[in-house]
Amino acid sequence: MDRLIRKIRPHLLAWLHRSRSGQLLFVRRFSYNDIKRATDSFHRILYSDSNGTAYKAKFRDGDVALVKELKDLNEGKDVFYKQVQFLGRLHHRHLLALKGFSAGPKRLLVFDNIENGSLKEHLNDPLKTPLNWNTRLQIAIGVTSALEYLLLFSNPPAYHVSISSSNIMLDENFTAKLSNVGLPSSVGSYVTVPHASCAEDSMNQNCGNIIFQLGVLILELITGQSSEKGSSDLIQWIQGSHFRNSIQKMIDPDLGNNYDTGELKHLLAVARLCIKSGDSQIFSIPRIFRYLQKKVDIP
Repeated sequence: MDRLIRKIRPHLLAWLHRSRSGQLLFVRRFSYNDIKRATDSFHRILYSDSNGTAYKAKFRDGDVALVKELKDLNEGKDVFYKQVQFLGRLHHRHLLALKGFSAGPKRLLVFDNIENGSLKEHLNDPLKTPLNWNTRLQIAIGVTSALEYLLLFSNPPAYHVSISSSNIMLDENFTAKLSNVGLPSSVGSYVTVPHASCAEDSMNQNCGNIIFQLGVLILELITGQSSEKGSSDLIQWIQGSHFRNSIQKMIDPDLGNNYDTGELKHLLAVARLCIKSGDSQIFSIPRIFRYLQKKVDIP
């Protein structure tokens, strides 16, 4: 299967490049004042990281959206517009779709609605209905699917991805939507066949970081513990030689006994491979995705 992907990938990307080289996608331009009003003067903060701050927006027409403020204002407007157009080209079931932007006093990106908020809320907020095992499996597989798309079929590949429960949004059906895809620094220069190191069994620092984050996210789905507060403890636990003896103690109590033991073990195996450092054998995102599809029974 890996050989087949490597064989057809250049032809698929070339076709995508030709199909996108004509008229650019239209991306709606939002009024800065409308966004300011919808975010309660930028006080409805969802999360903040090195790339910027994300806000929950409620517009007058009732539409709910995620608005992201970009911190880096050094790039000119032409580059910013090309970056917006790049994000507008990304279409995947598990990516939060870009619906517009604002280039006023702040550079703002407006993404699709987020009816059920973030994954973090549902794992950590006692007032939220706990996520069942099947939903957690779907989230893990969905995020991995989005990563495969970003690294293998995006042109150029999107290496700047932040994966955490804070920036994974859930729609009305609790479908996971990865919301923090960084803007490529050289997005204006497209190539026909981008570098594929994340898509094959070779590594660079960017790929290693993405795979590591995926492993931490899977642990968070299993344990219900926040990766932002207790990730070091989670990592030490799964890297330890006796972690198998303490699995039952680490499973999120909200799950009770309503999970499949075999699926749990397979998911832990993936998390351990993702997090394990200093190992010469590295698995690519597509291989991880196919492994999960094969080992986990999702209708």
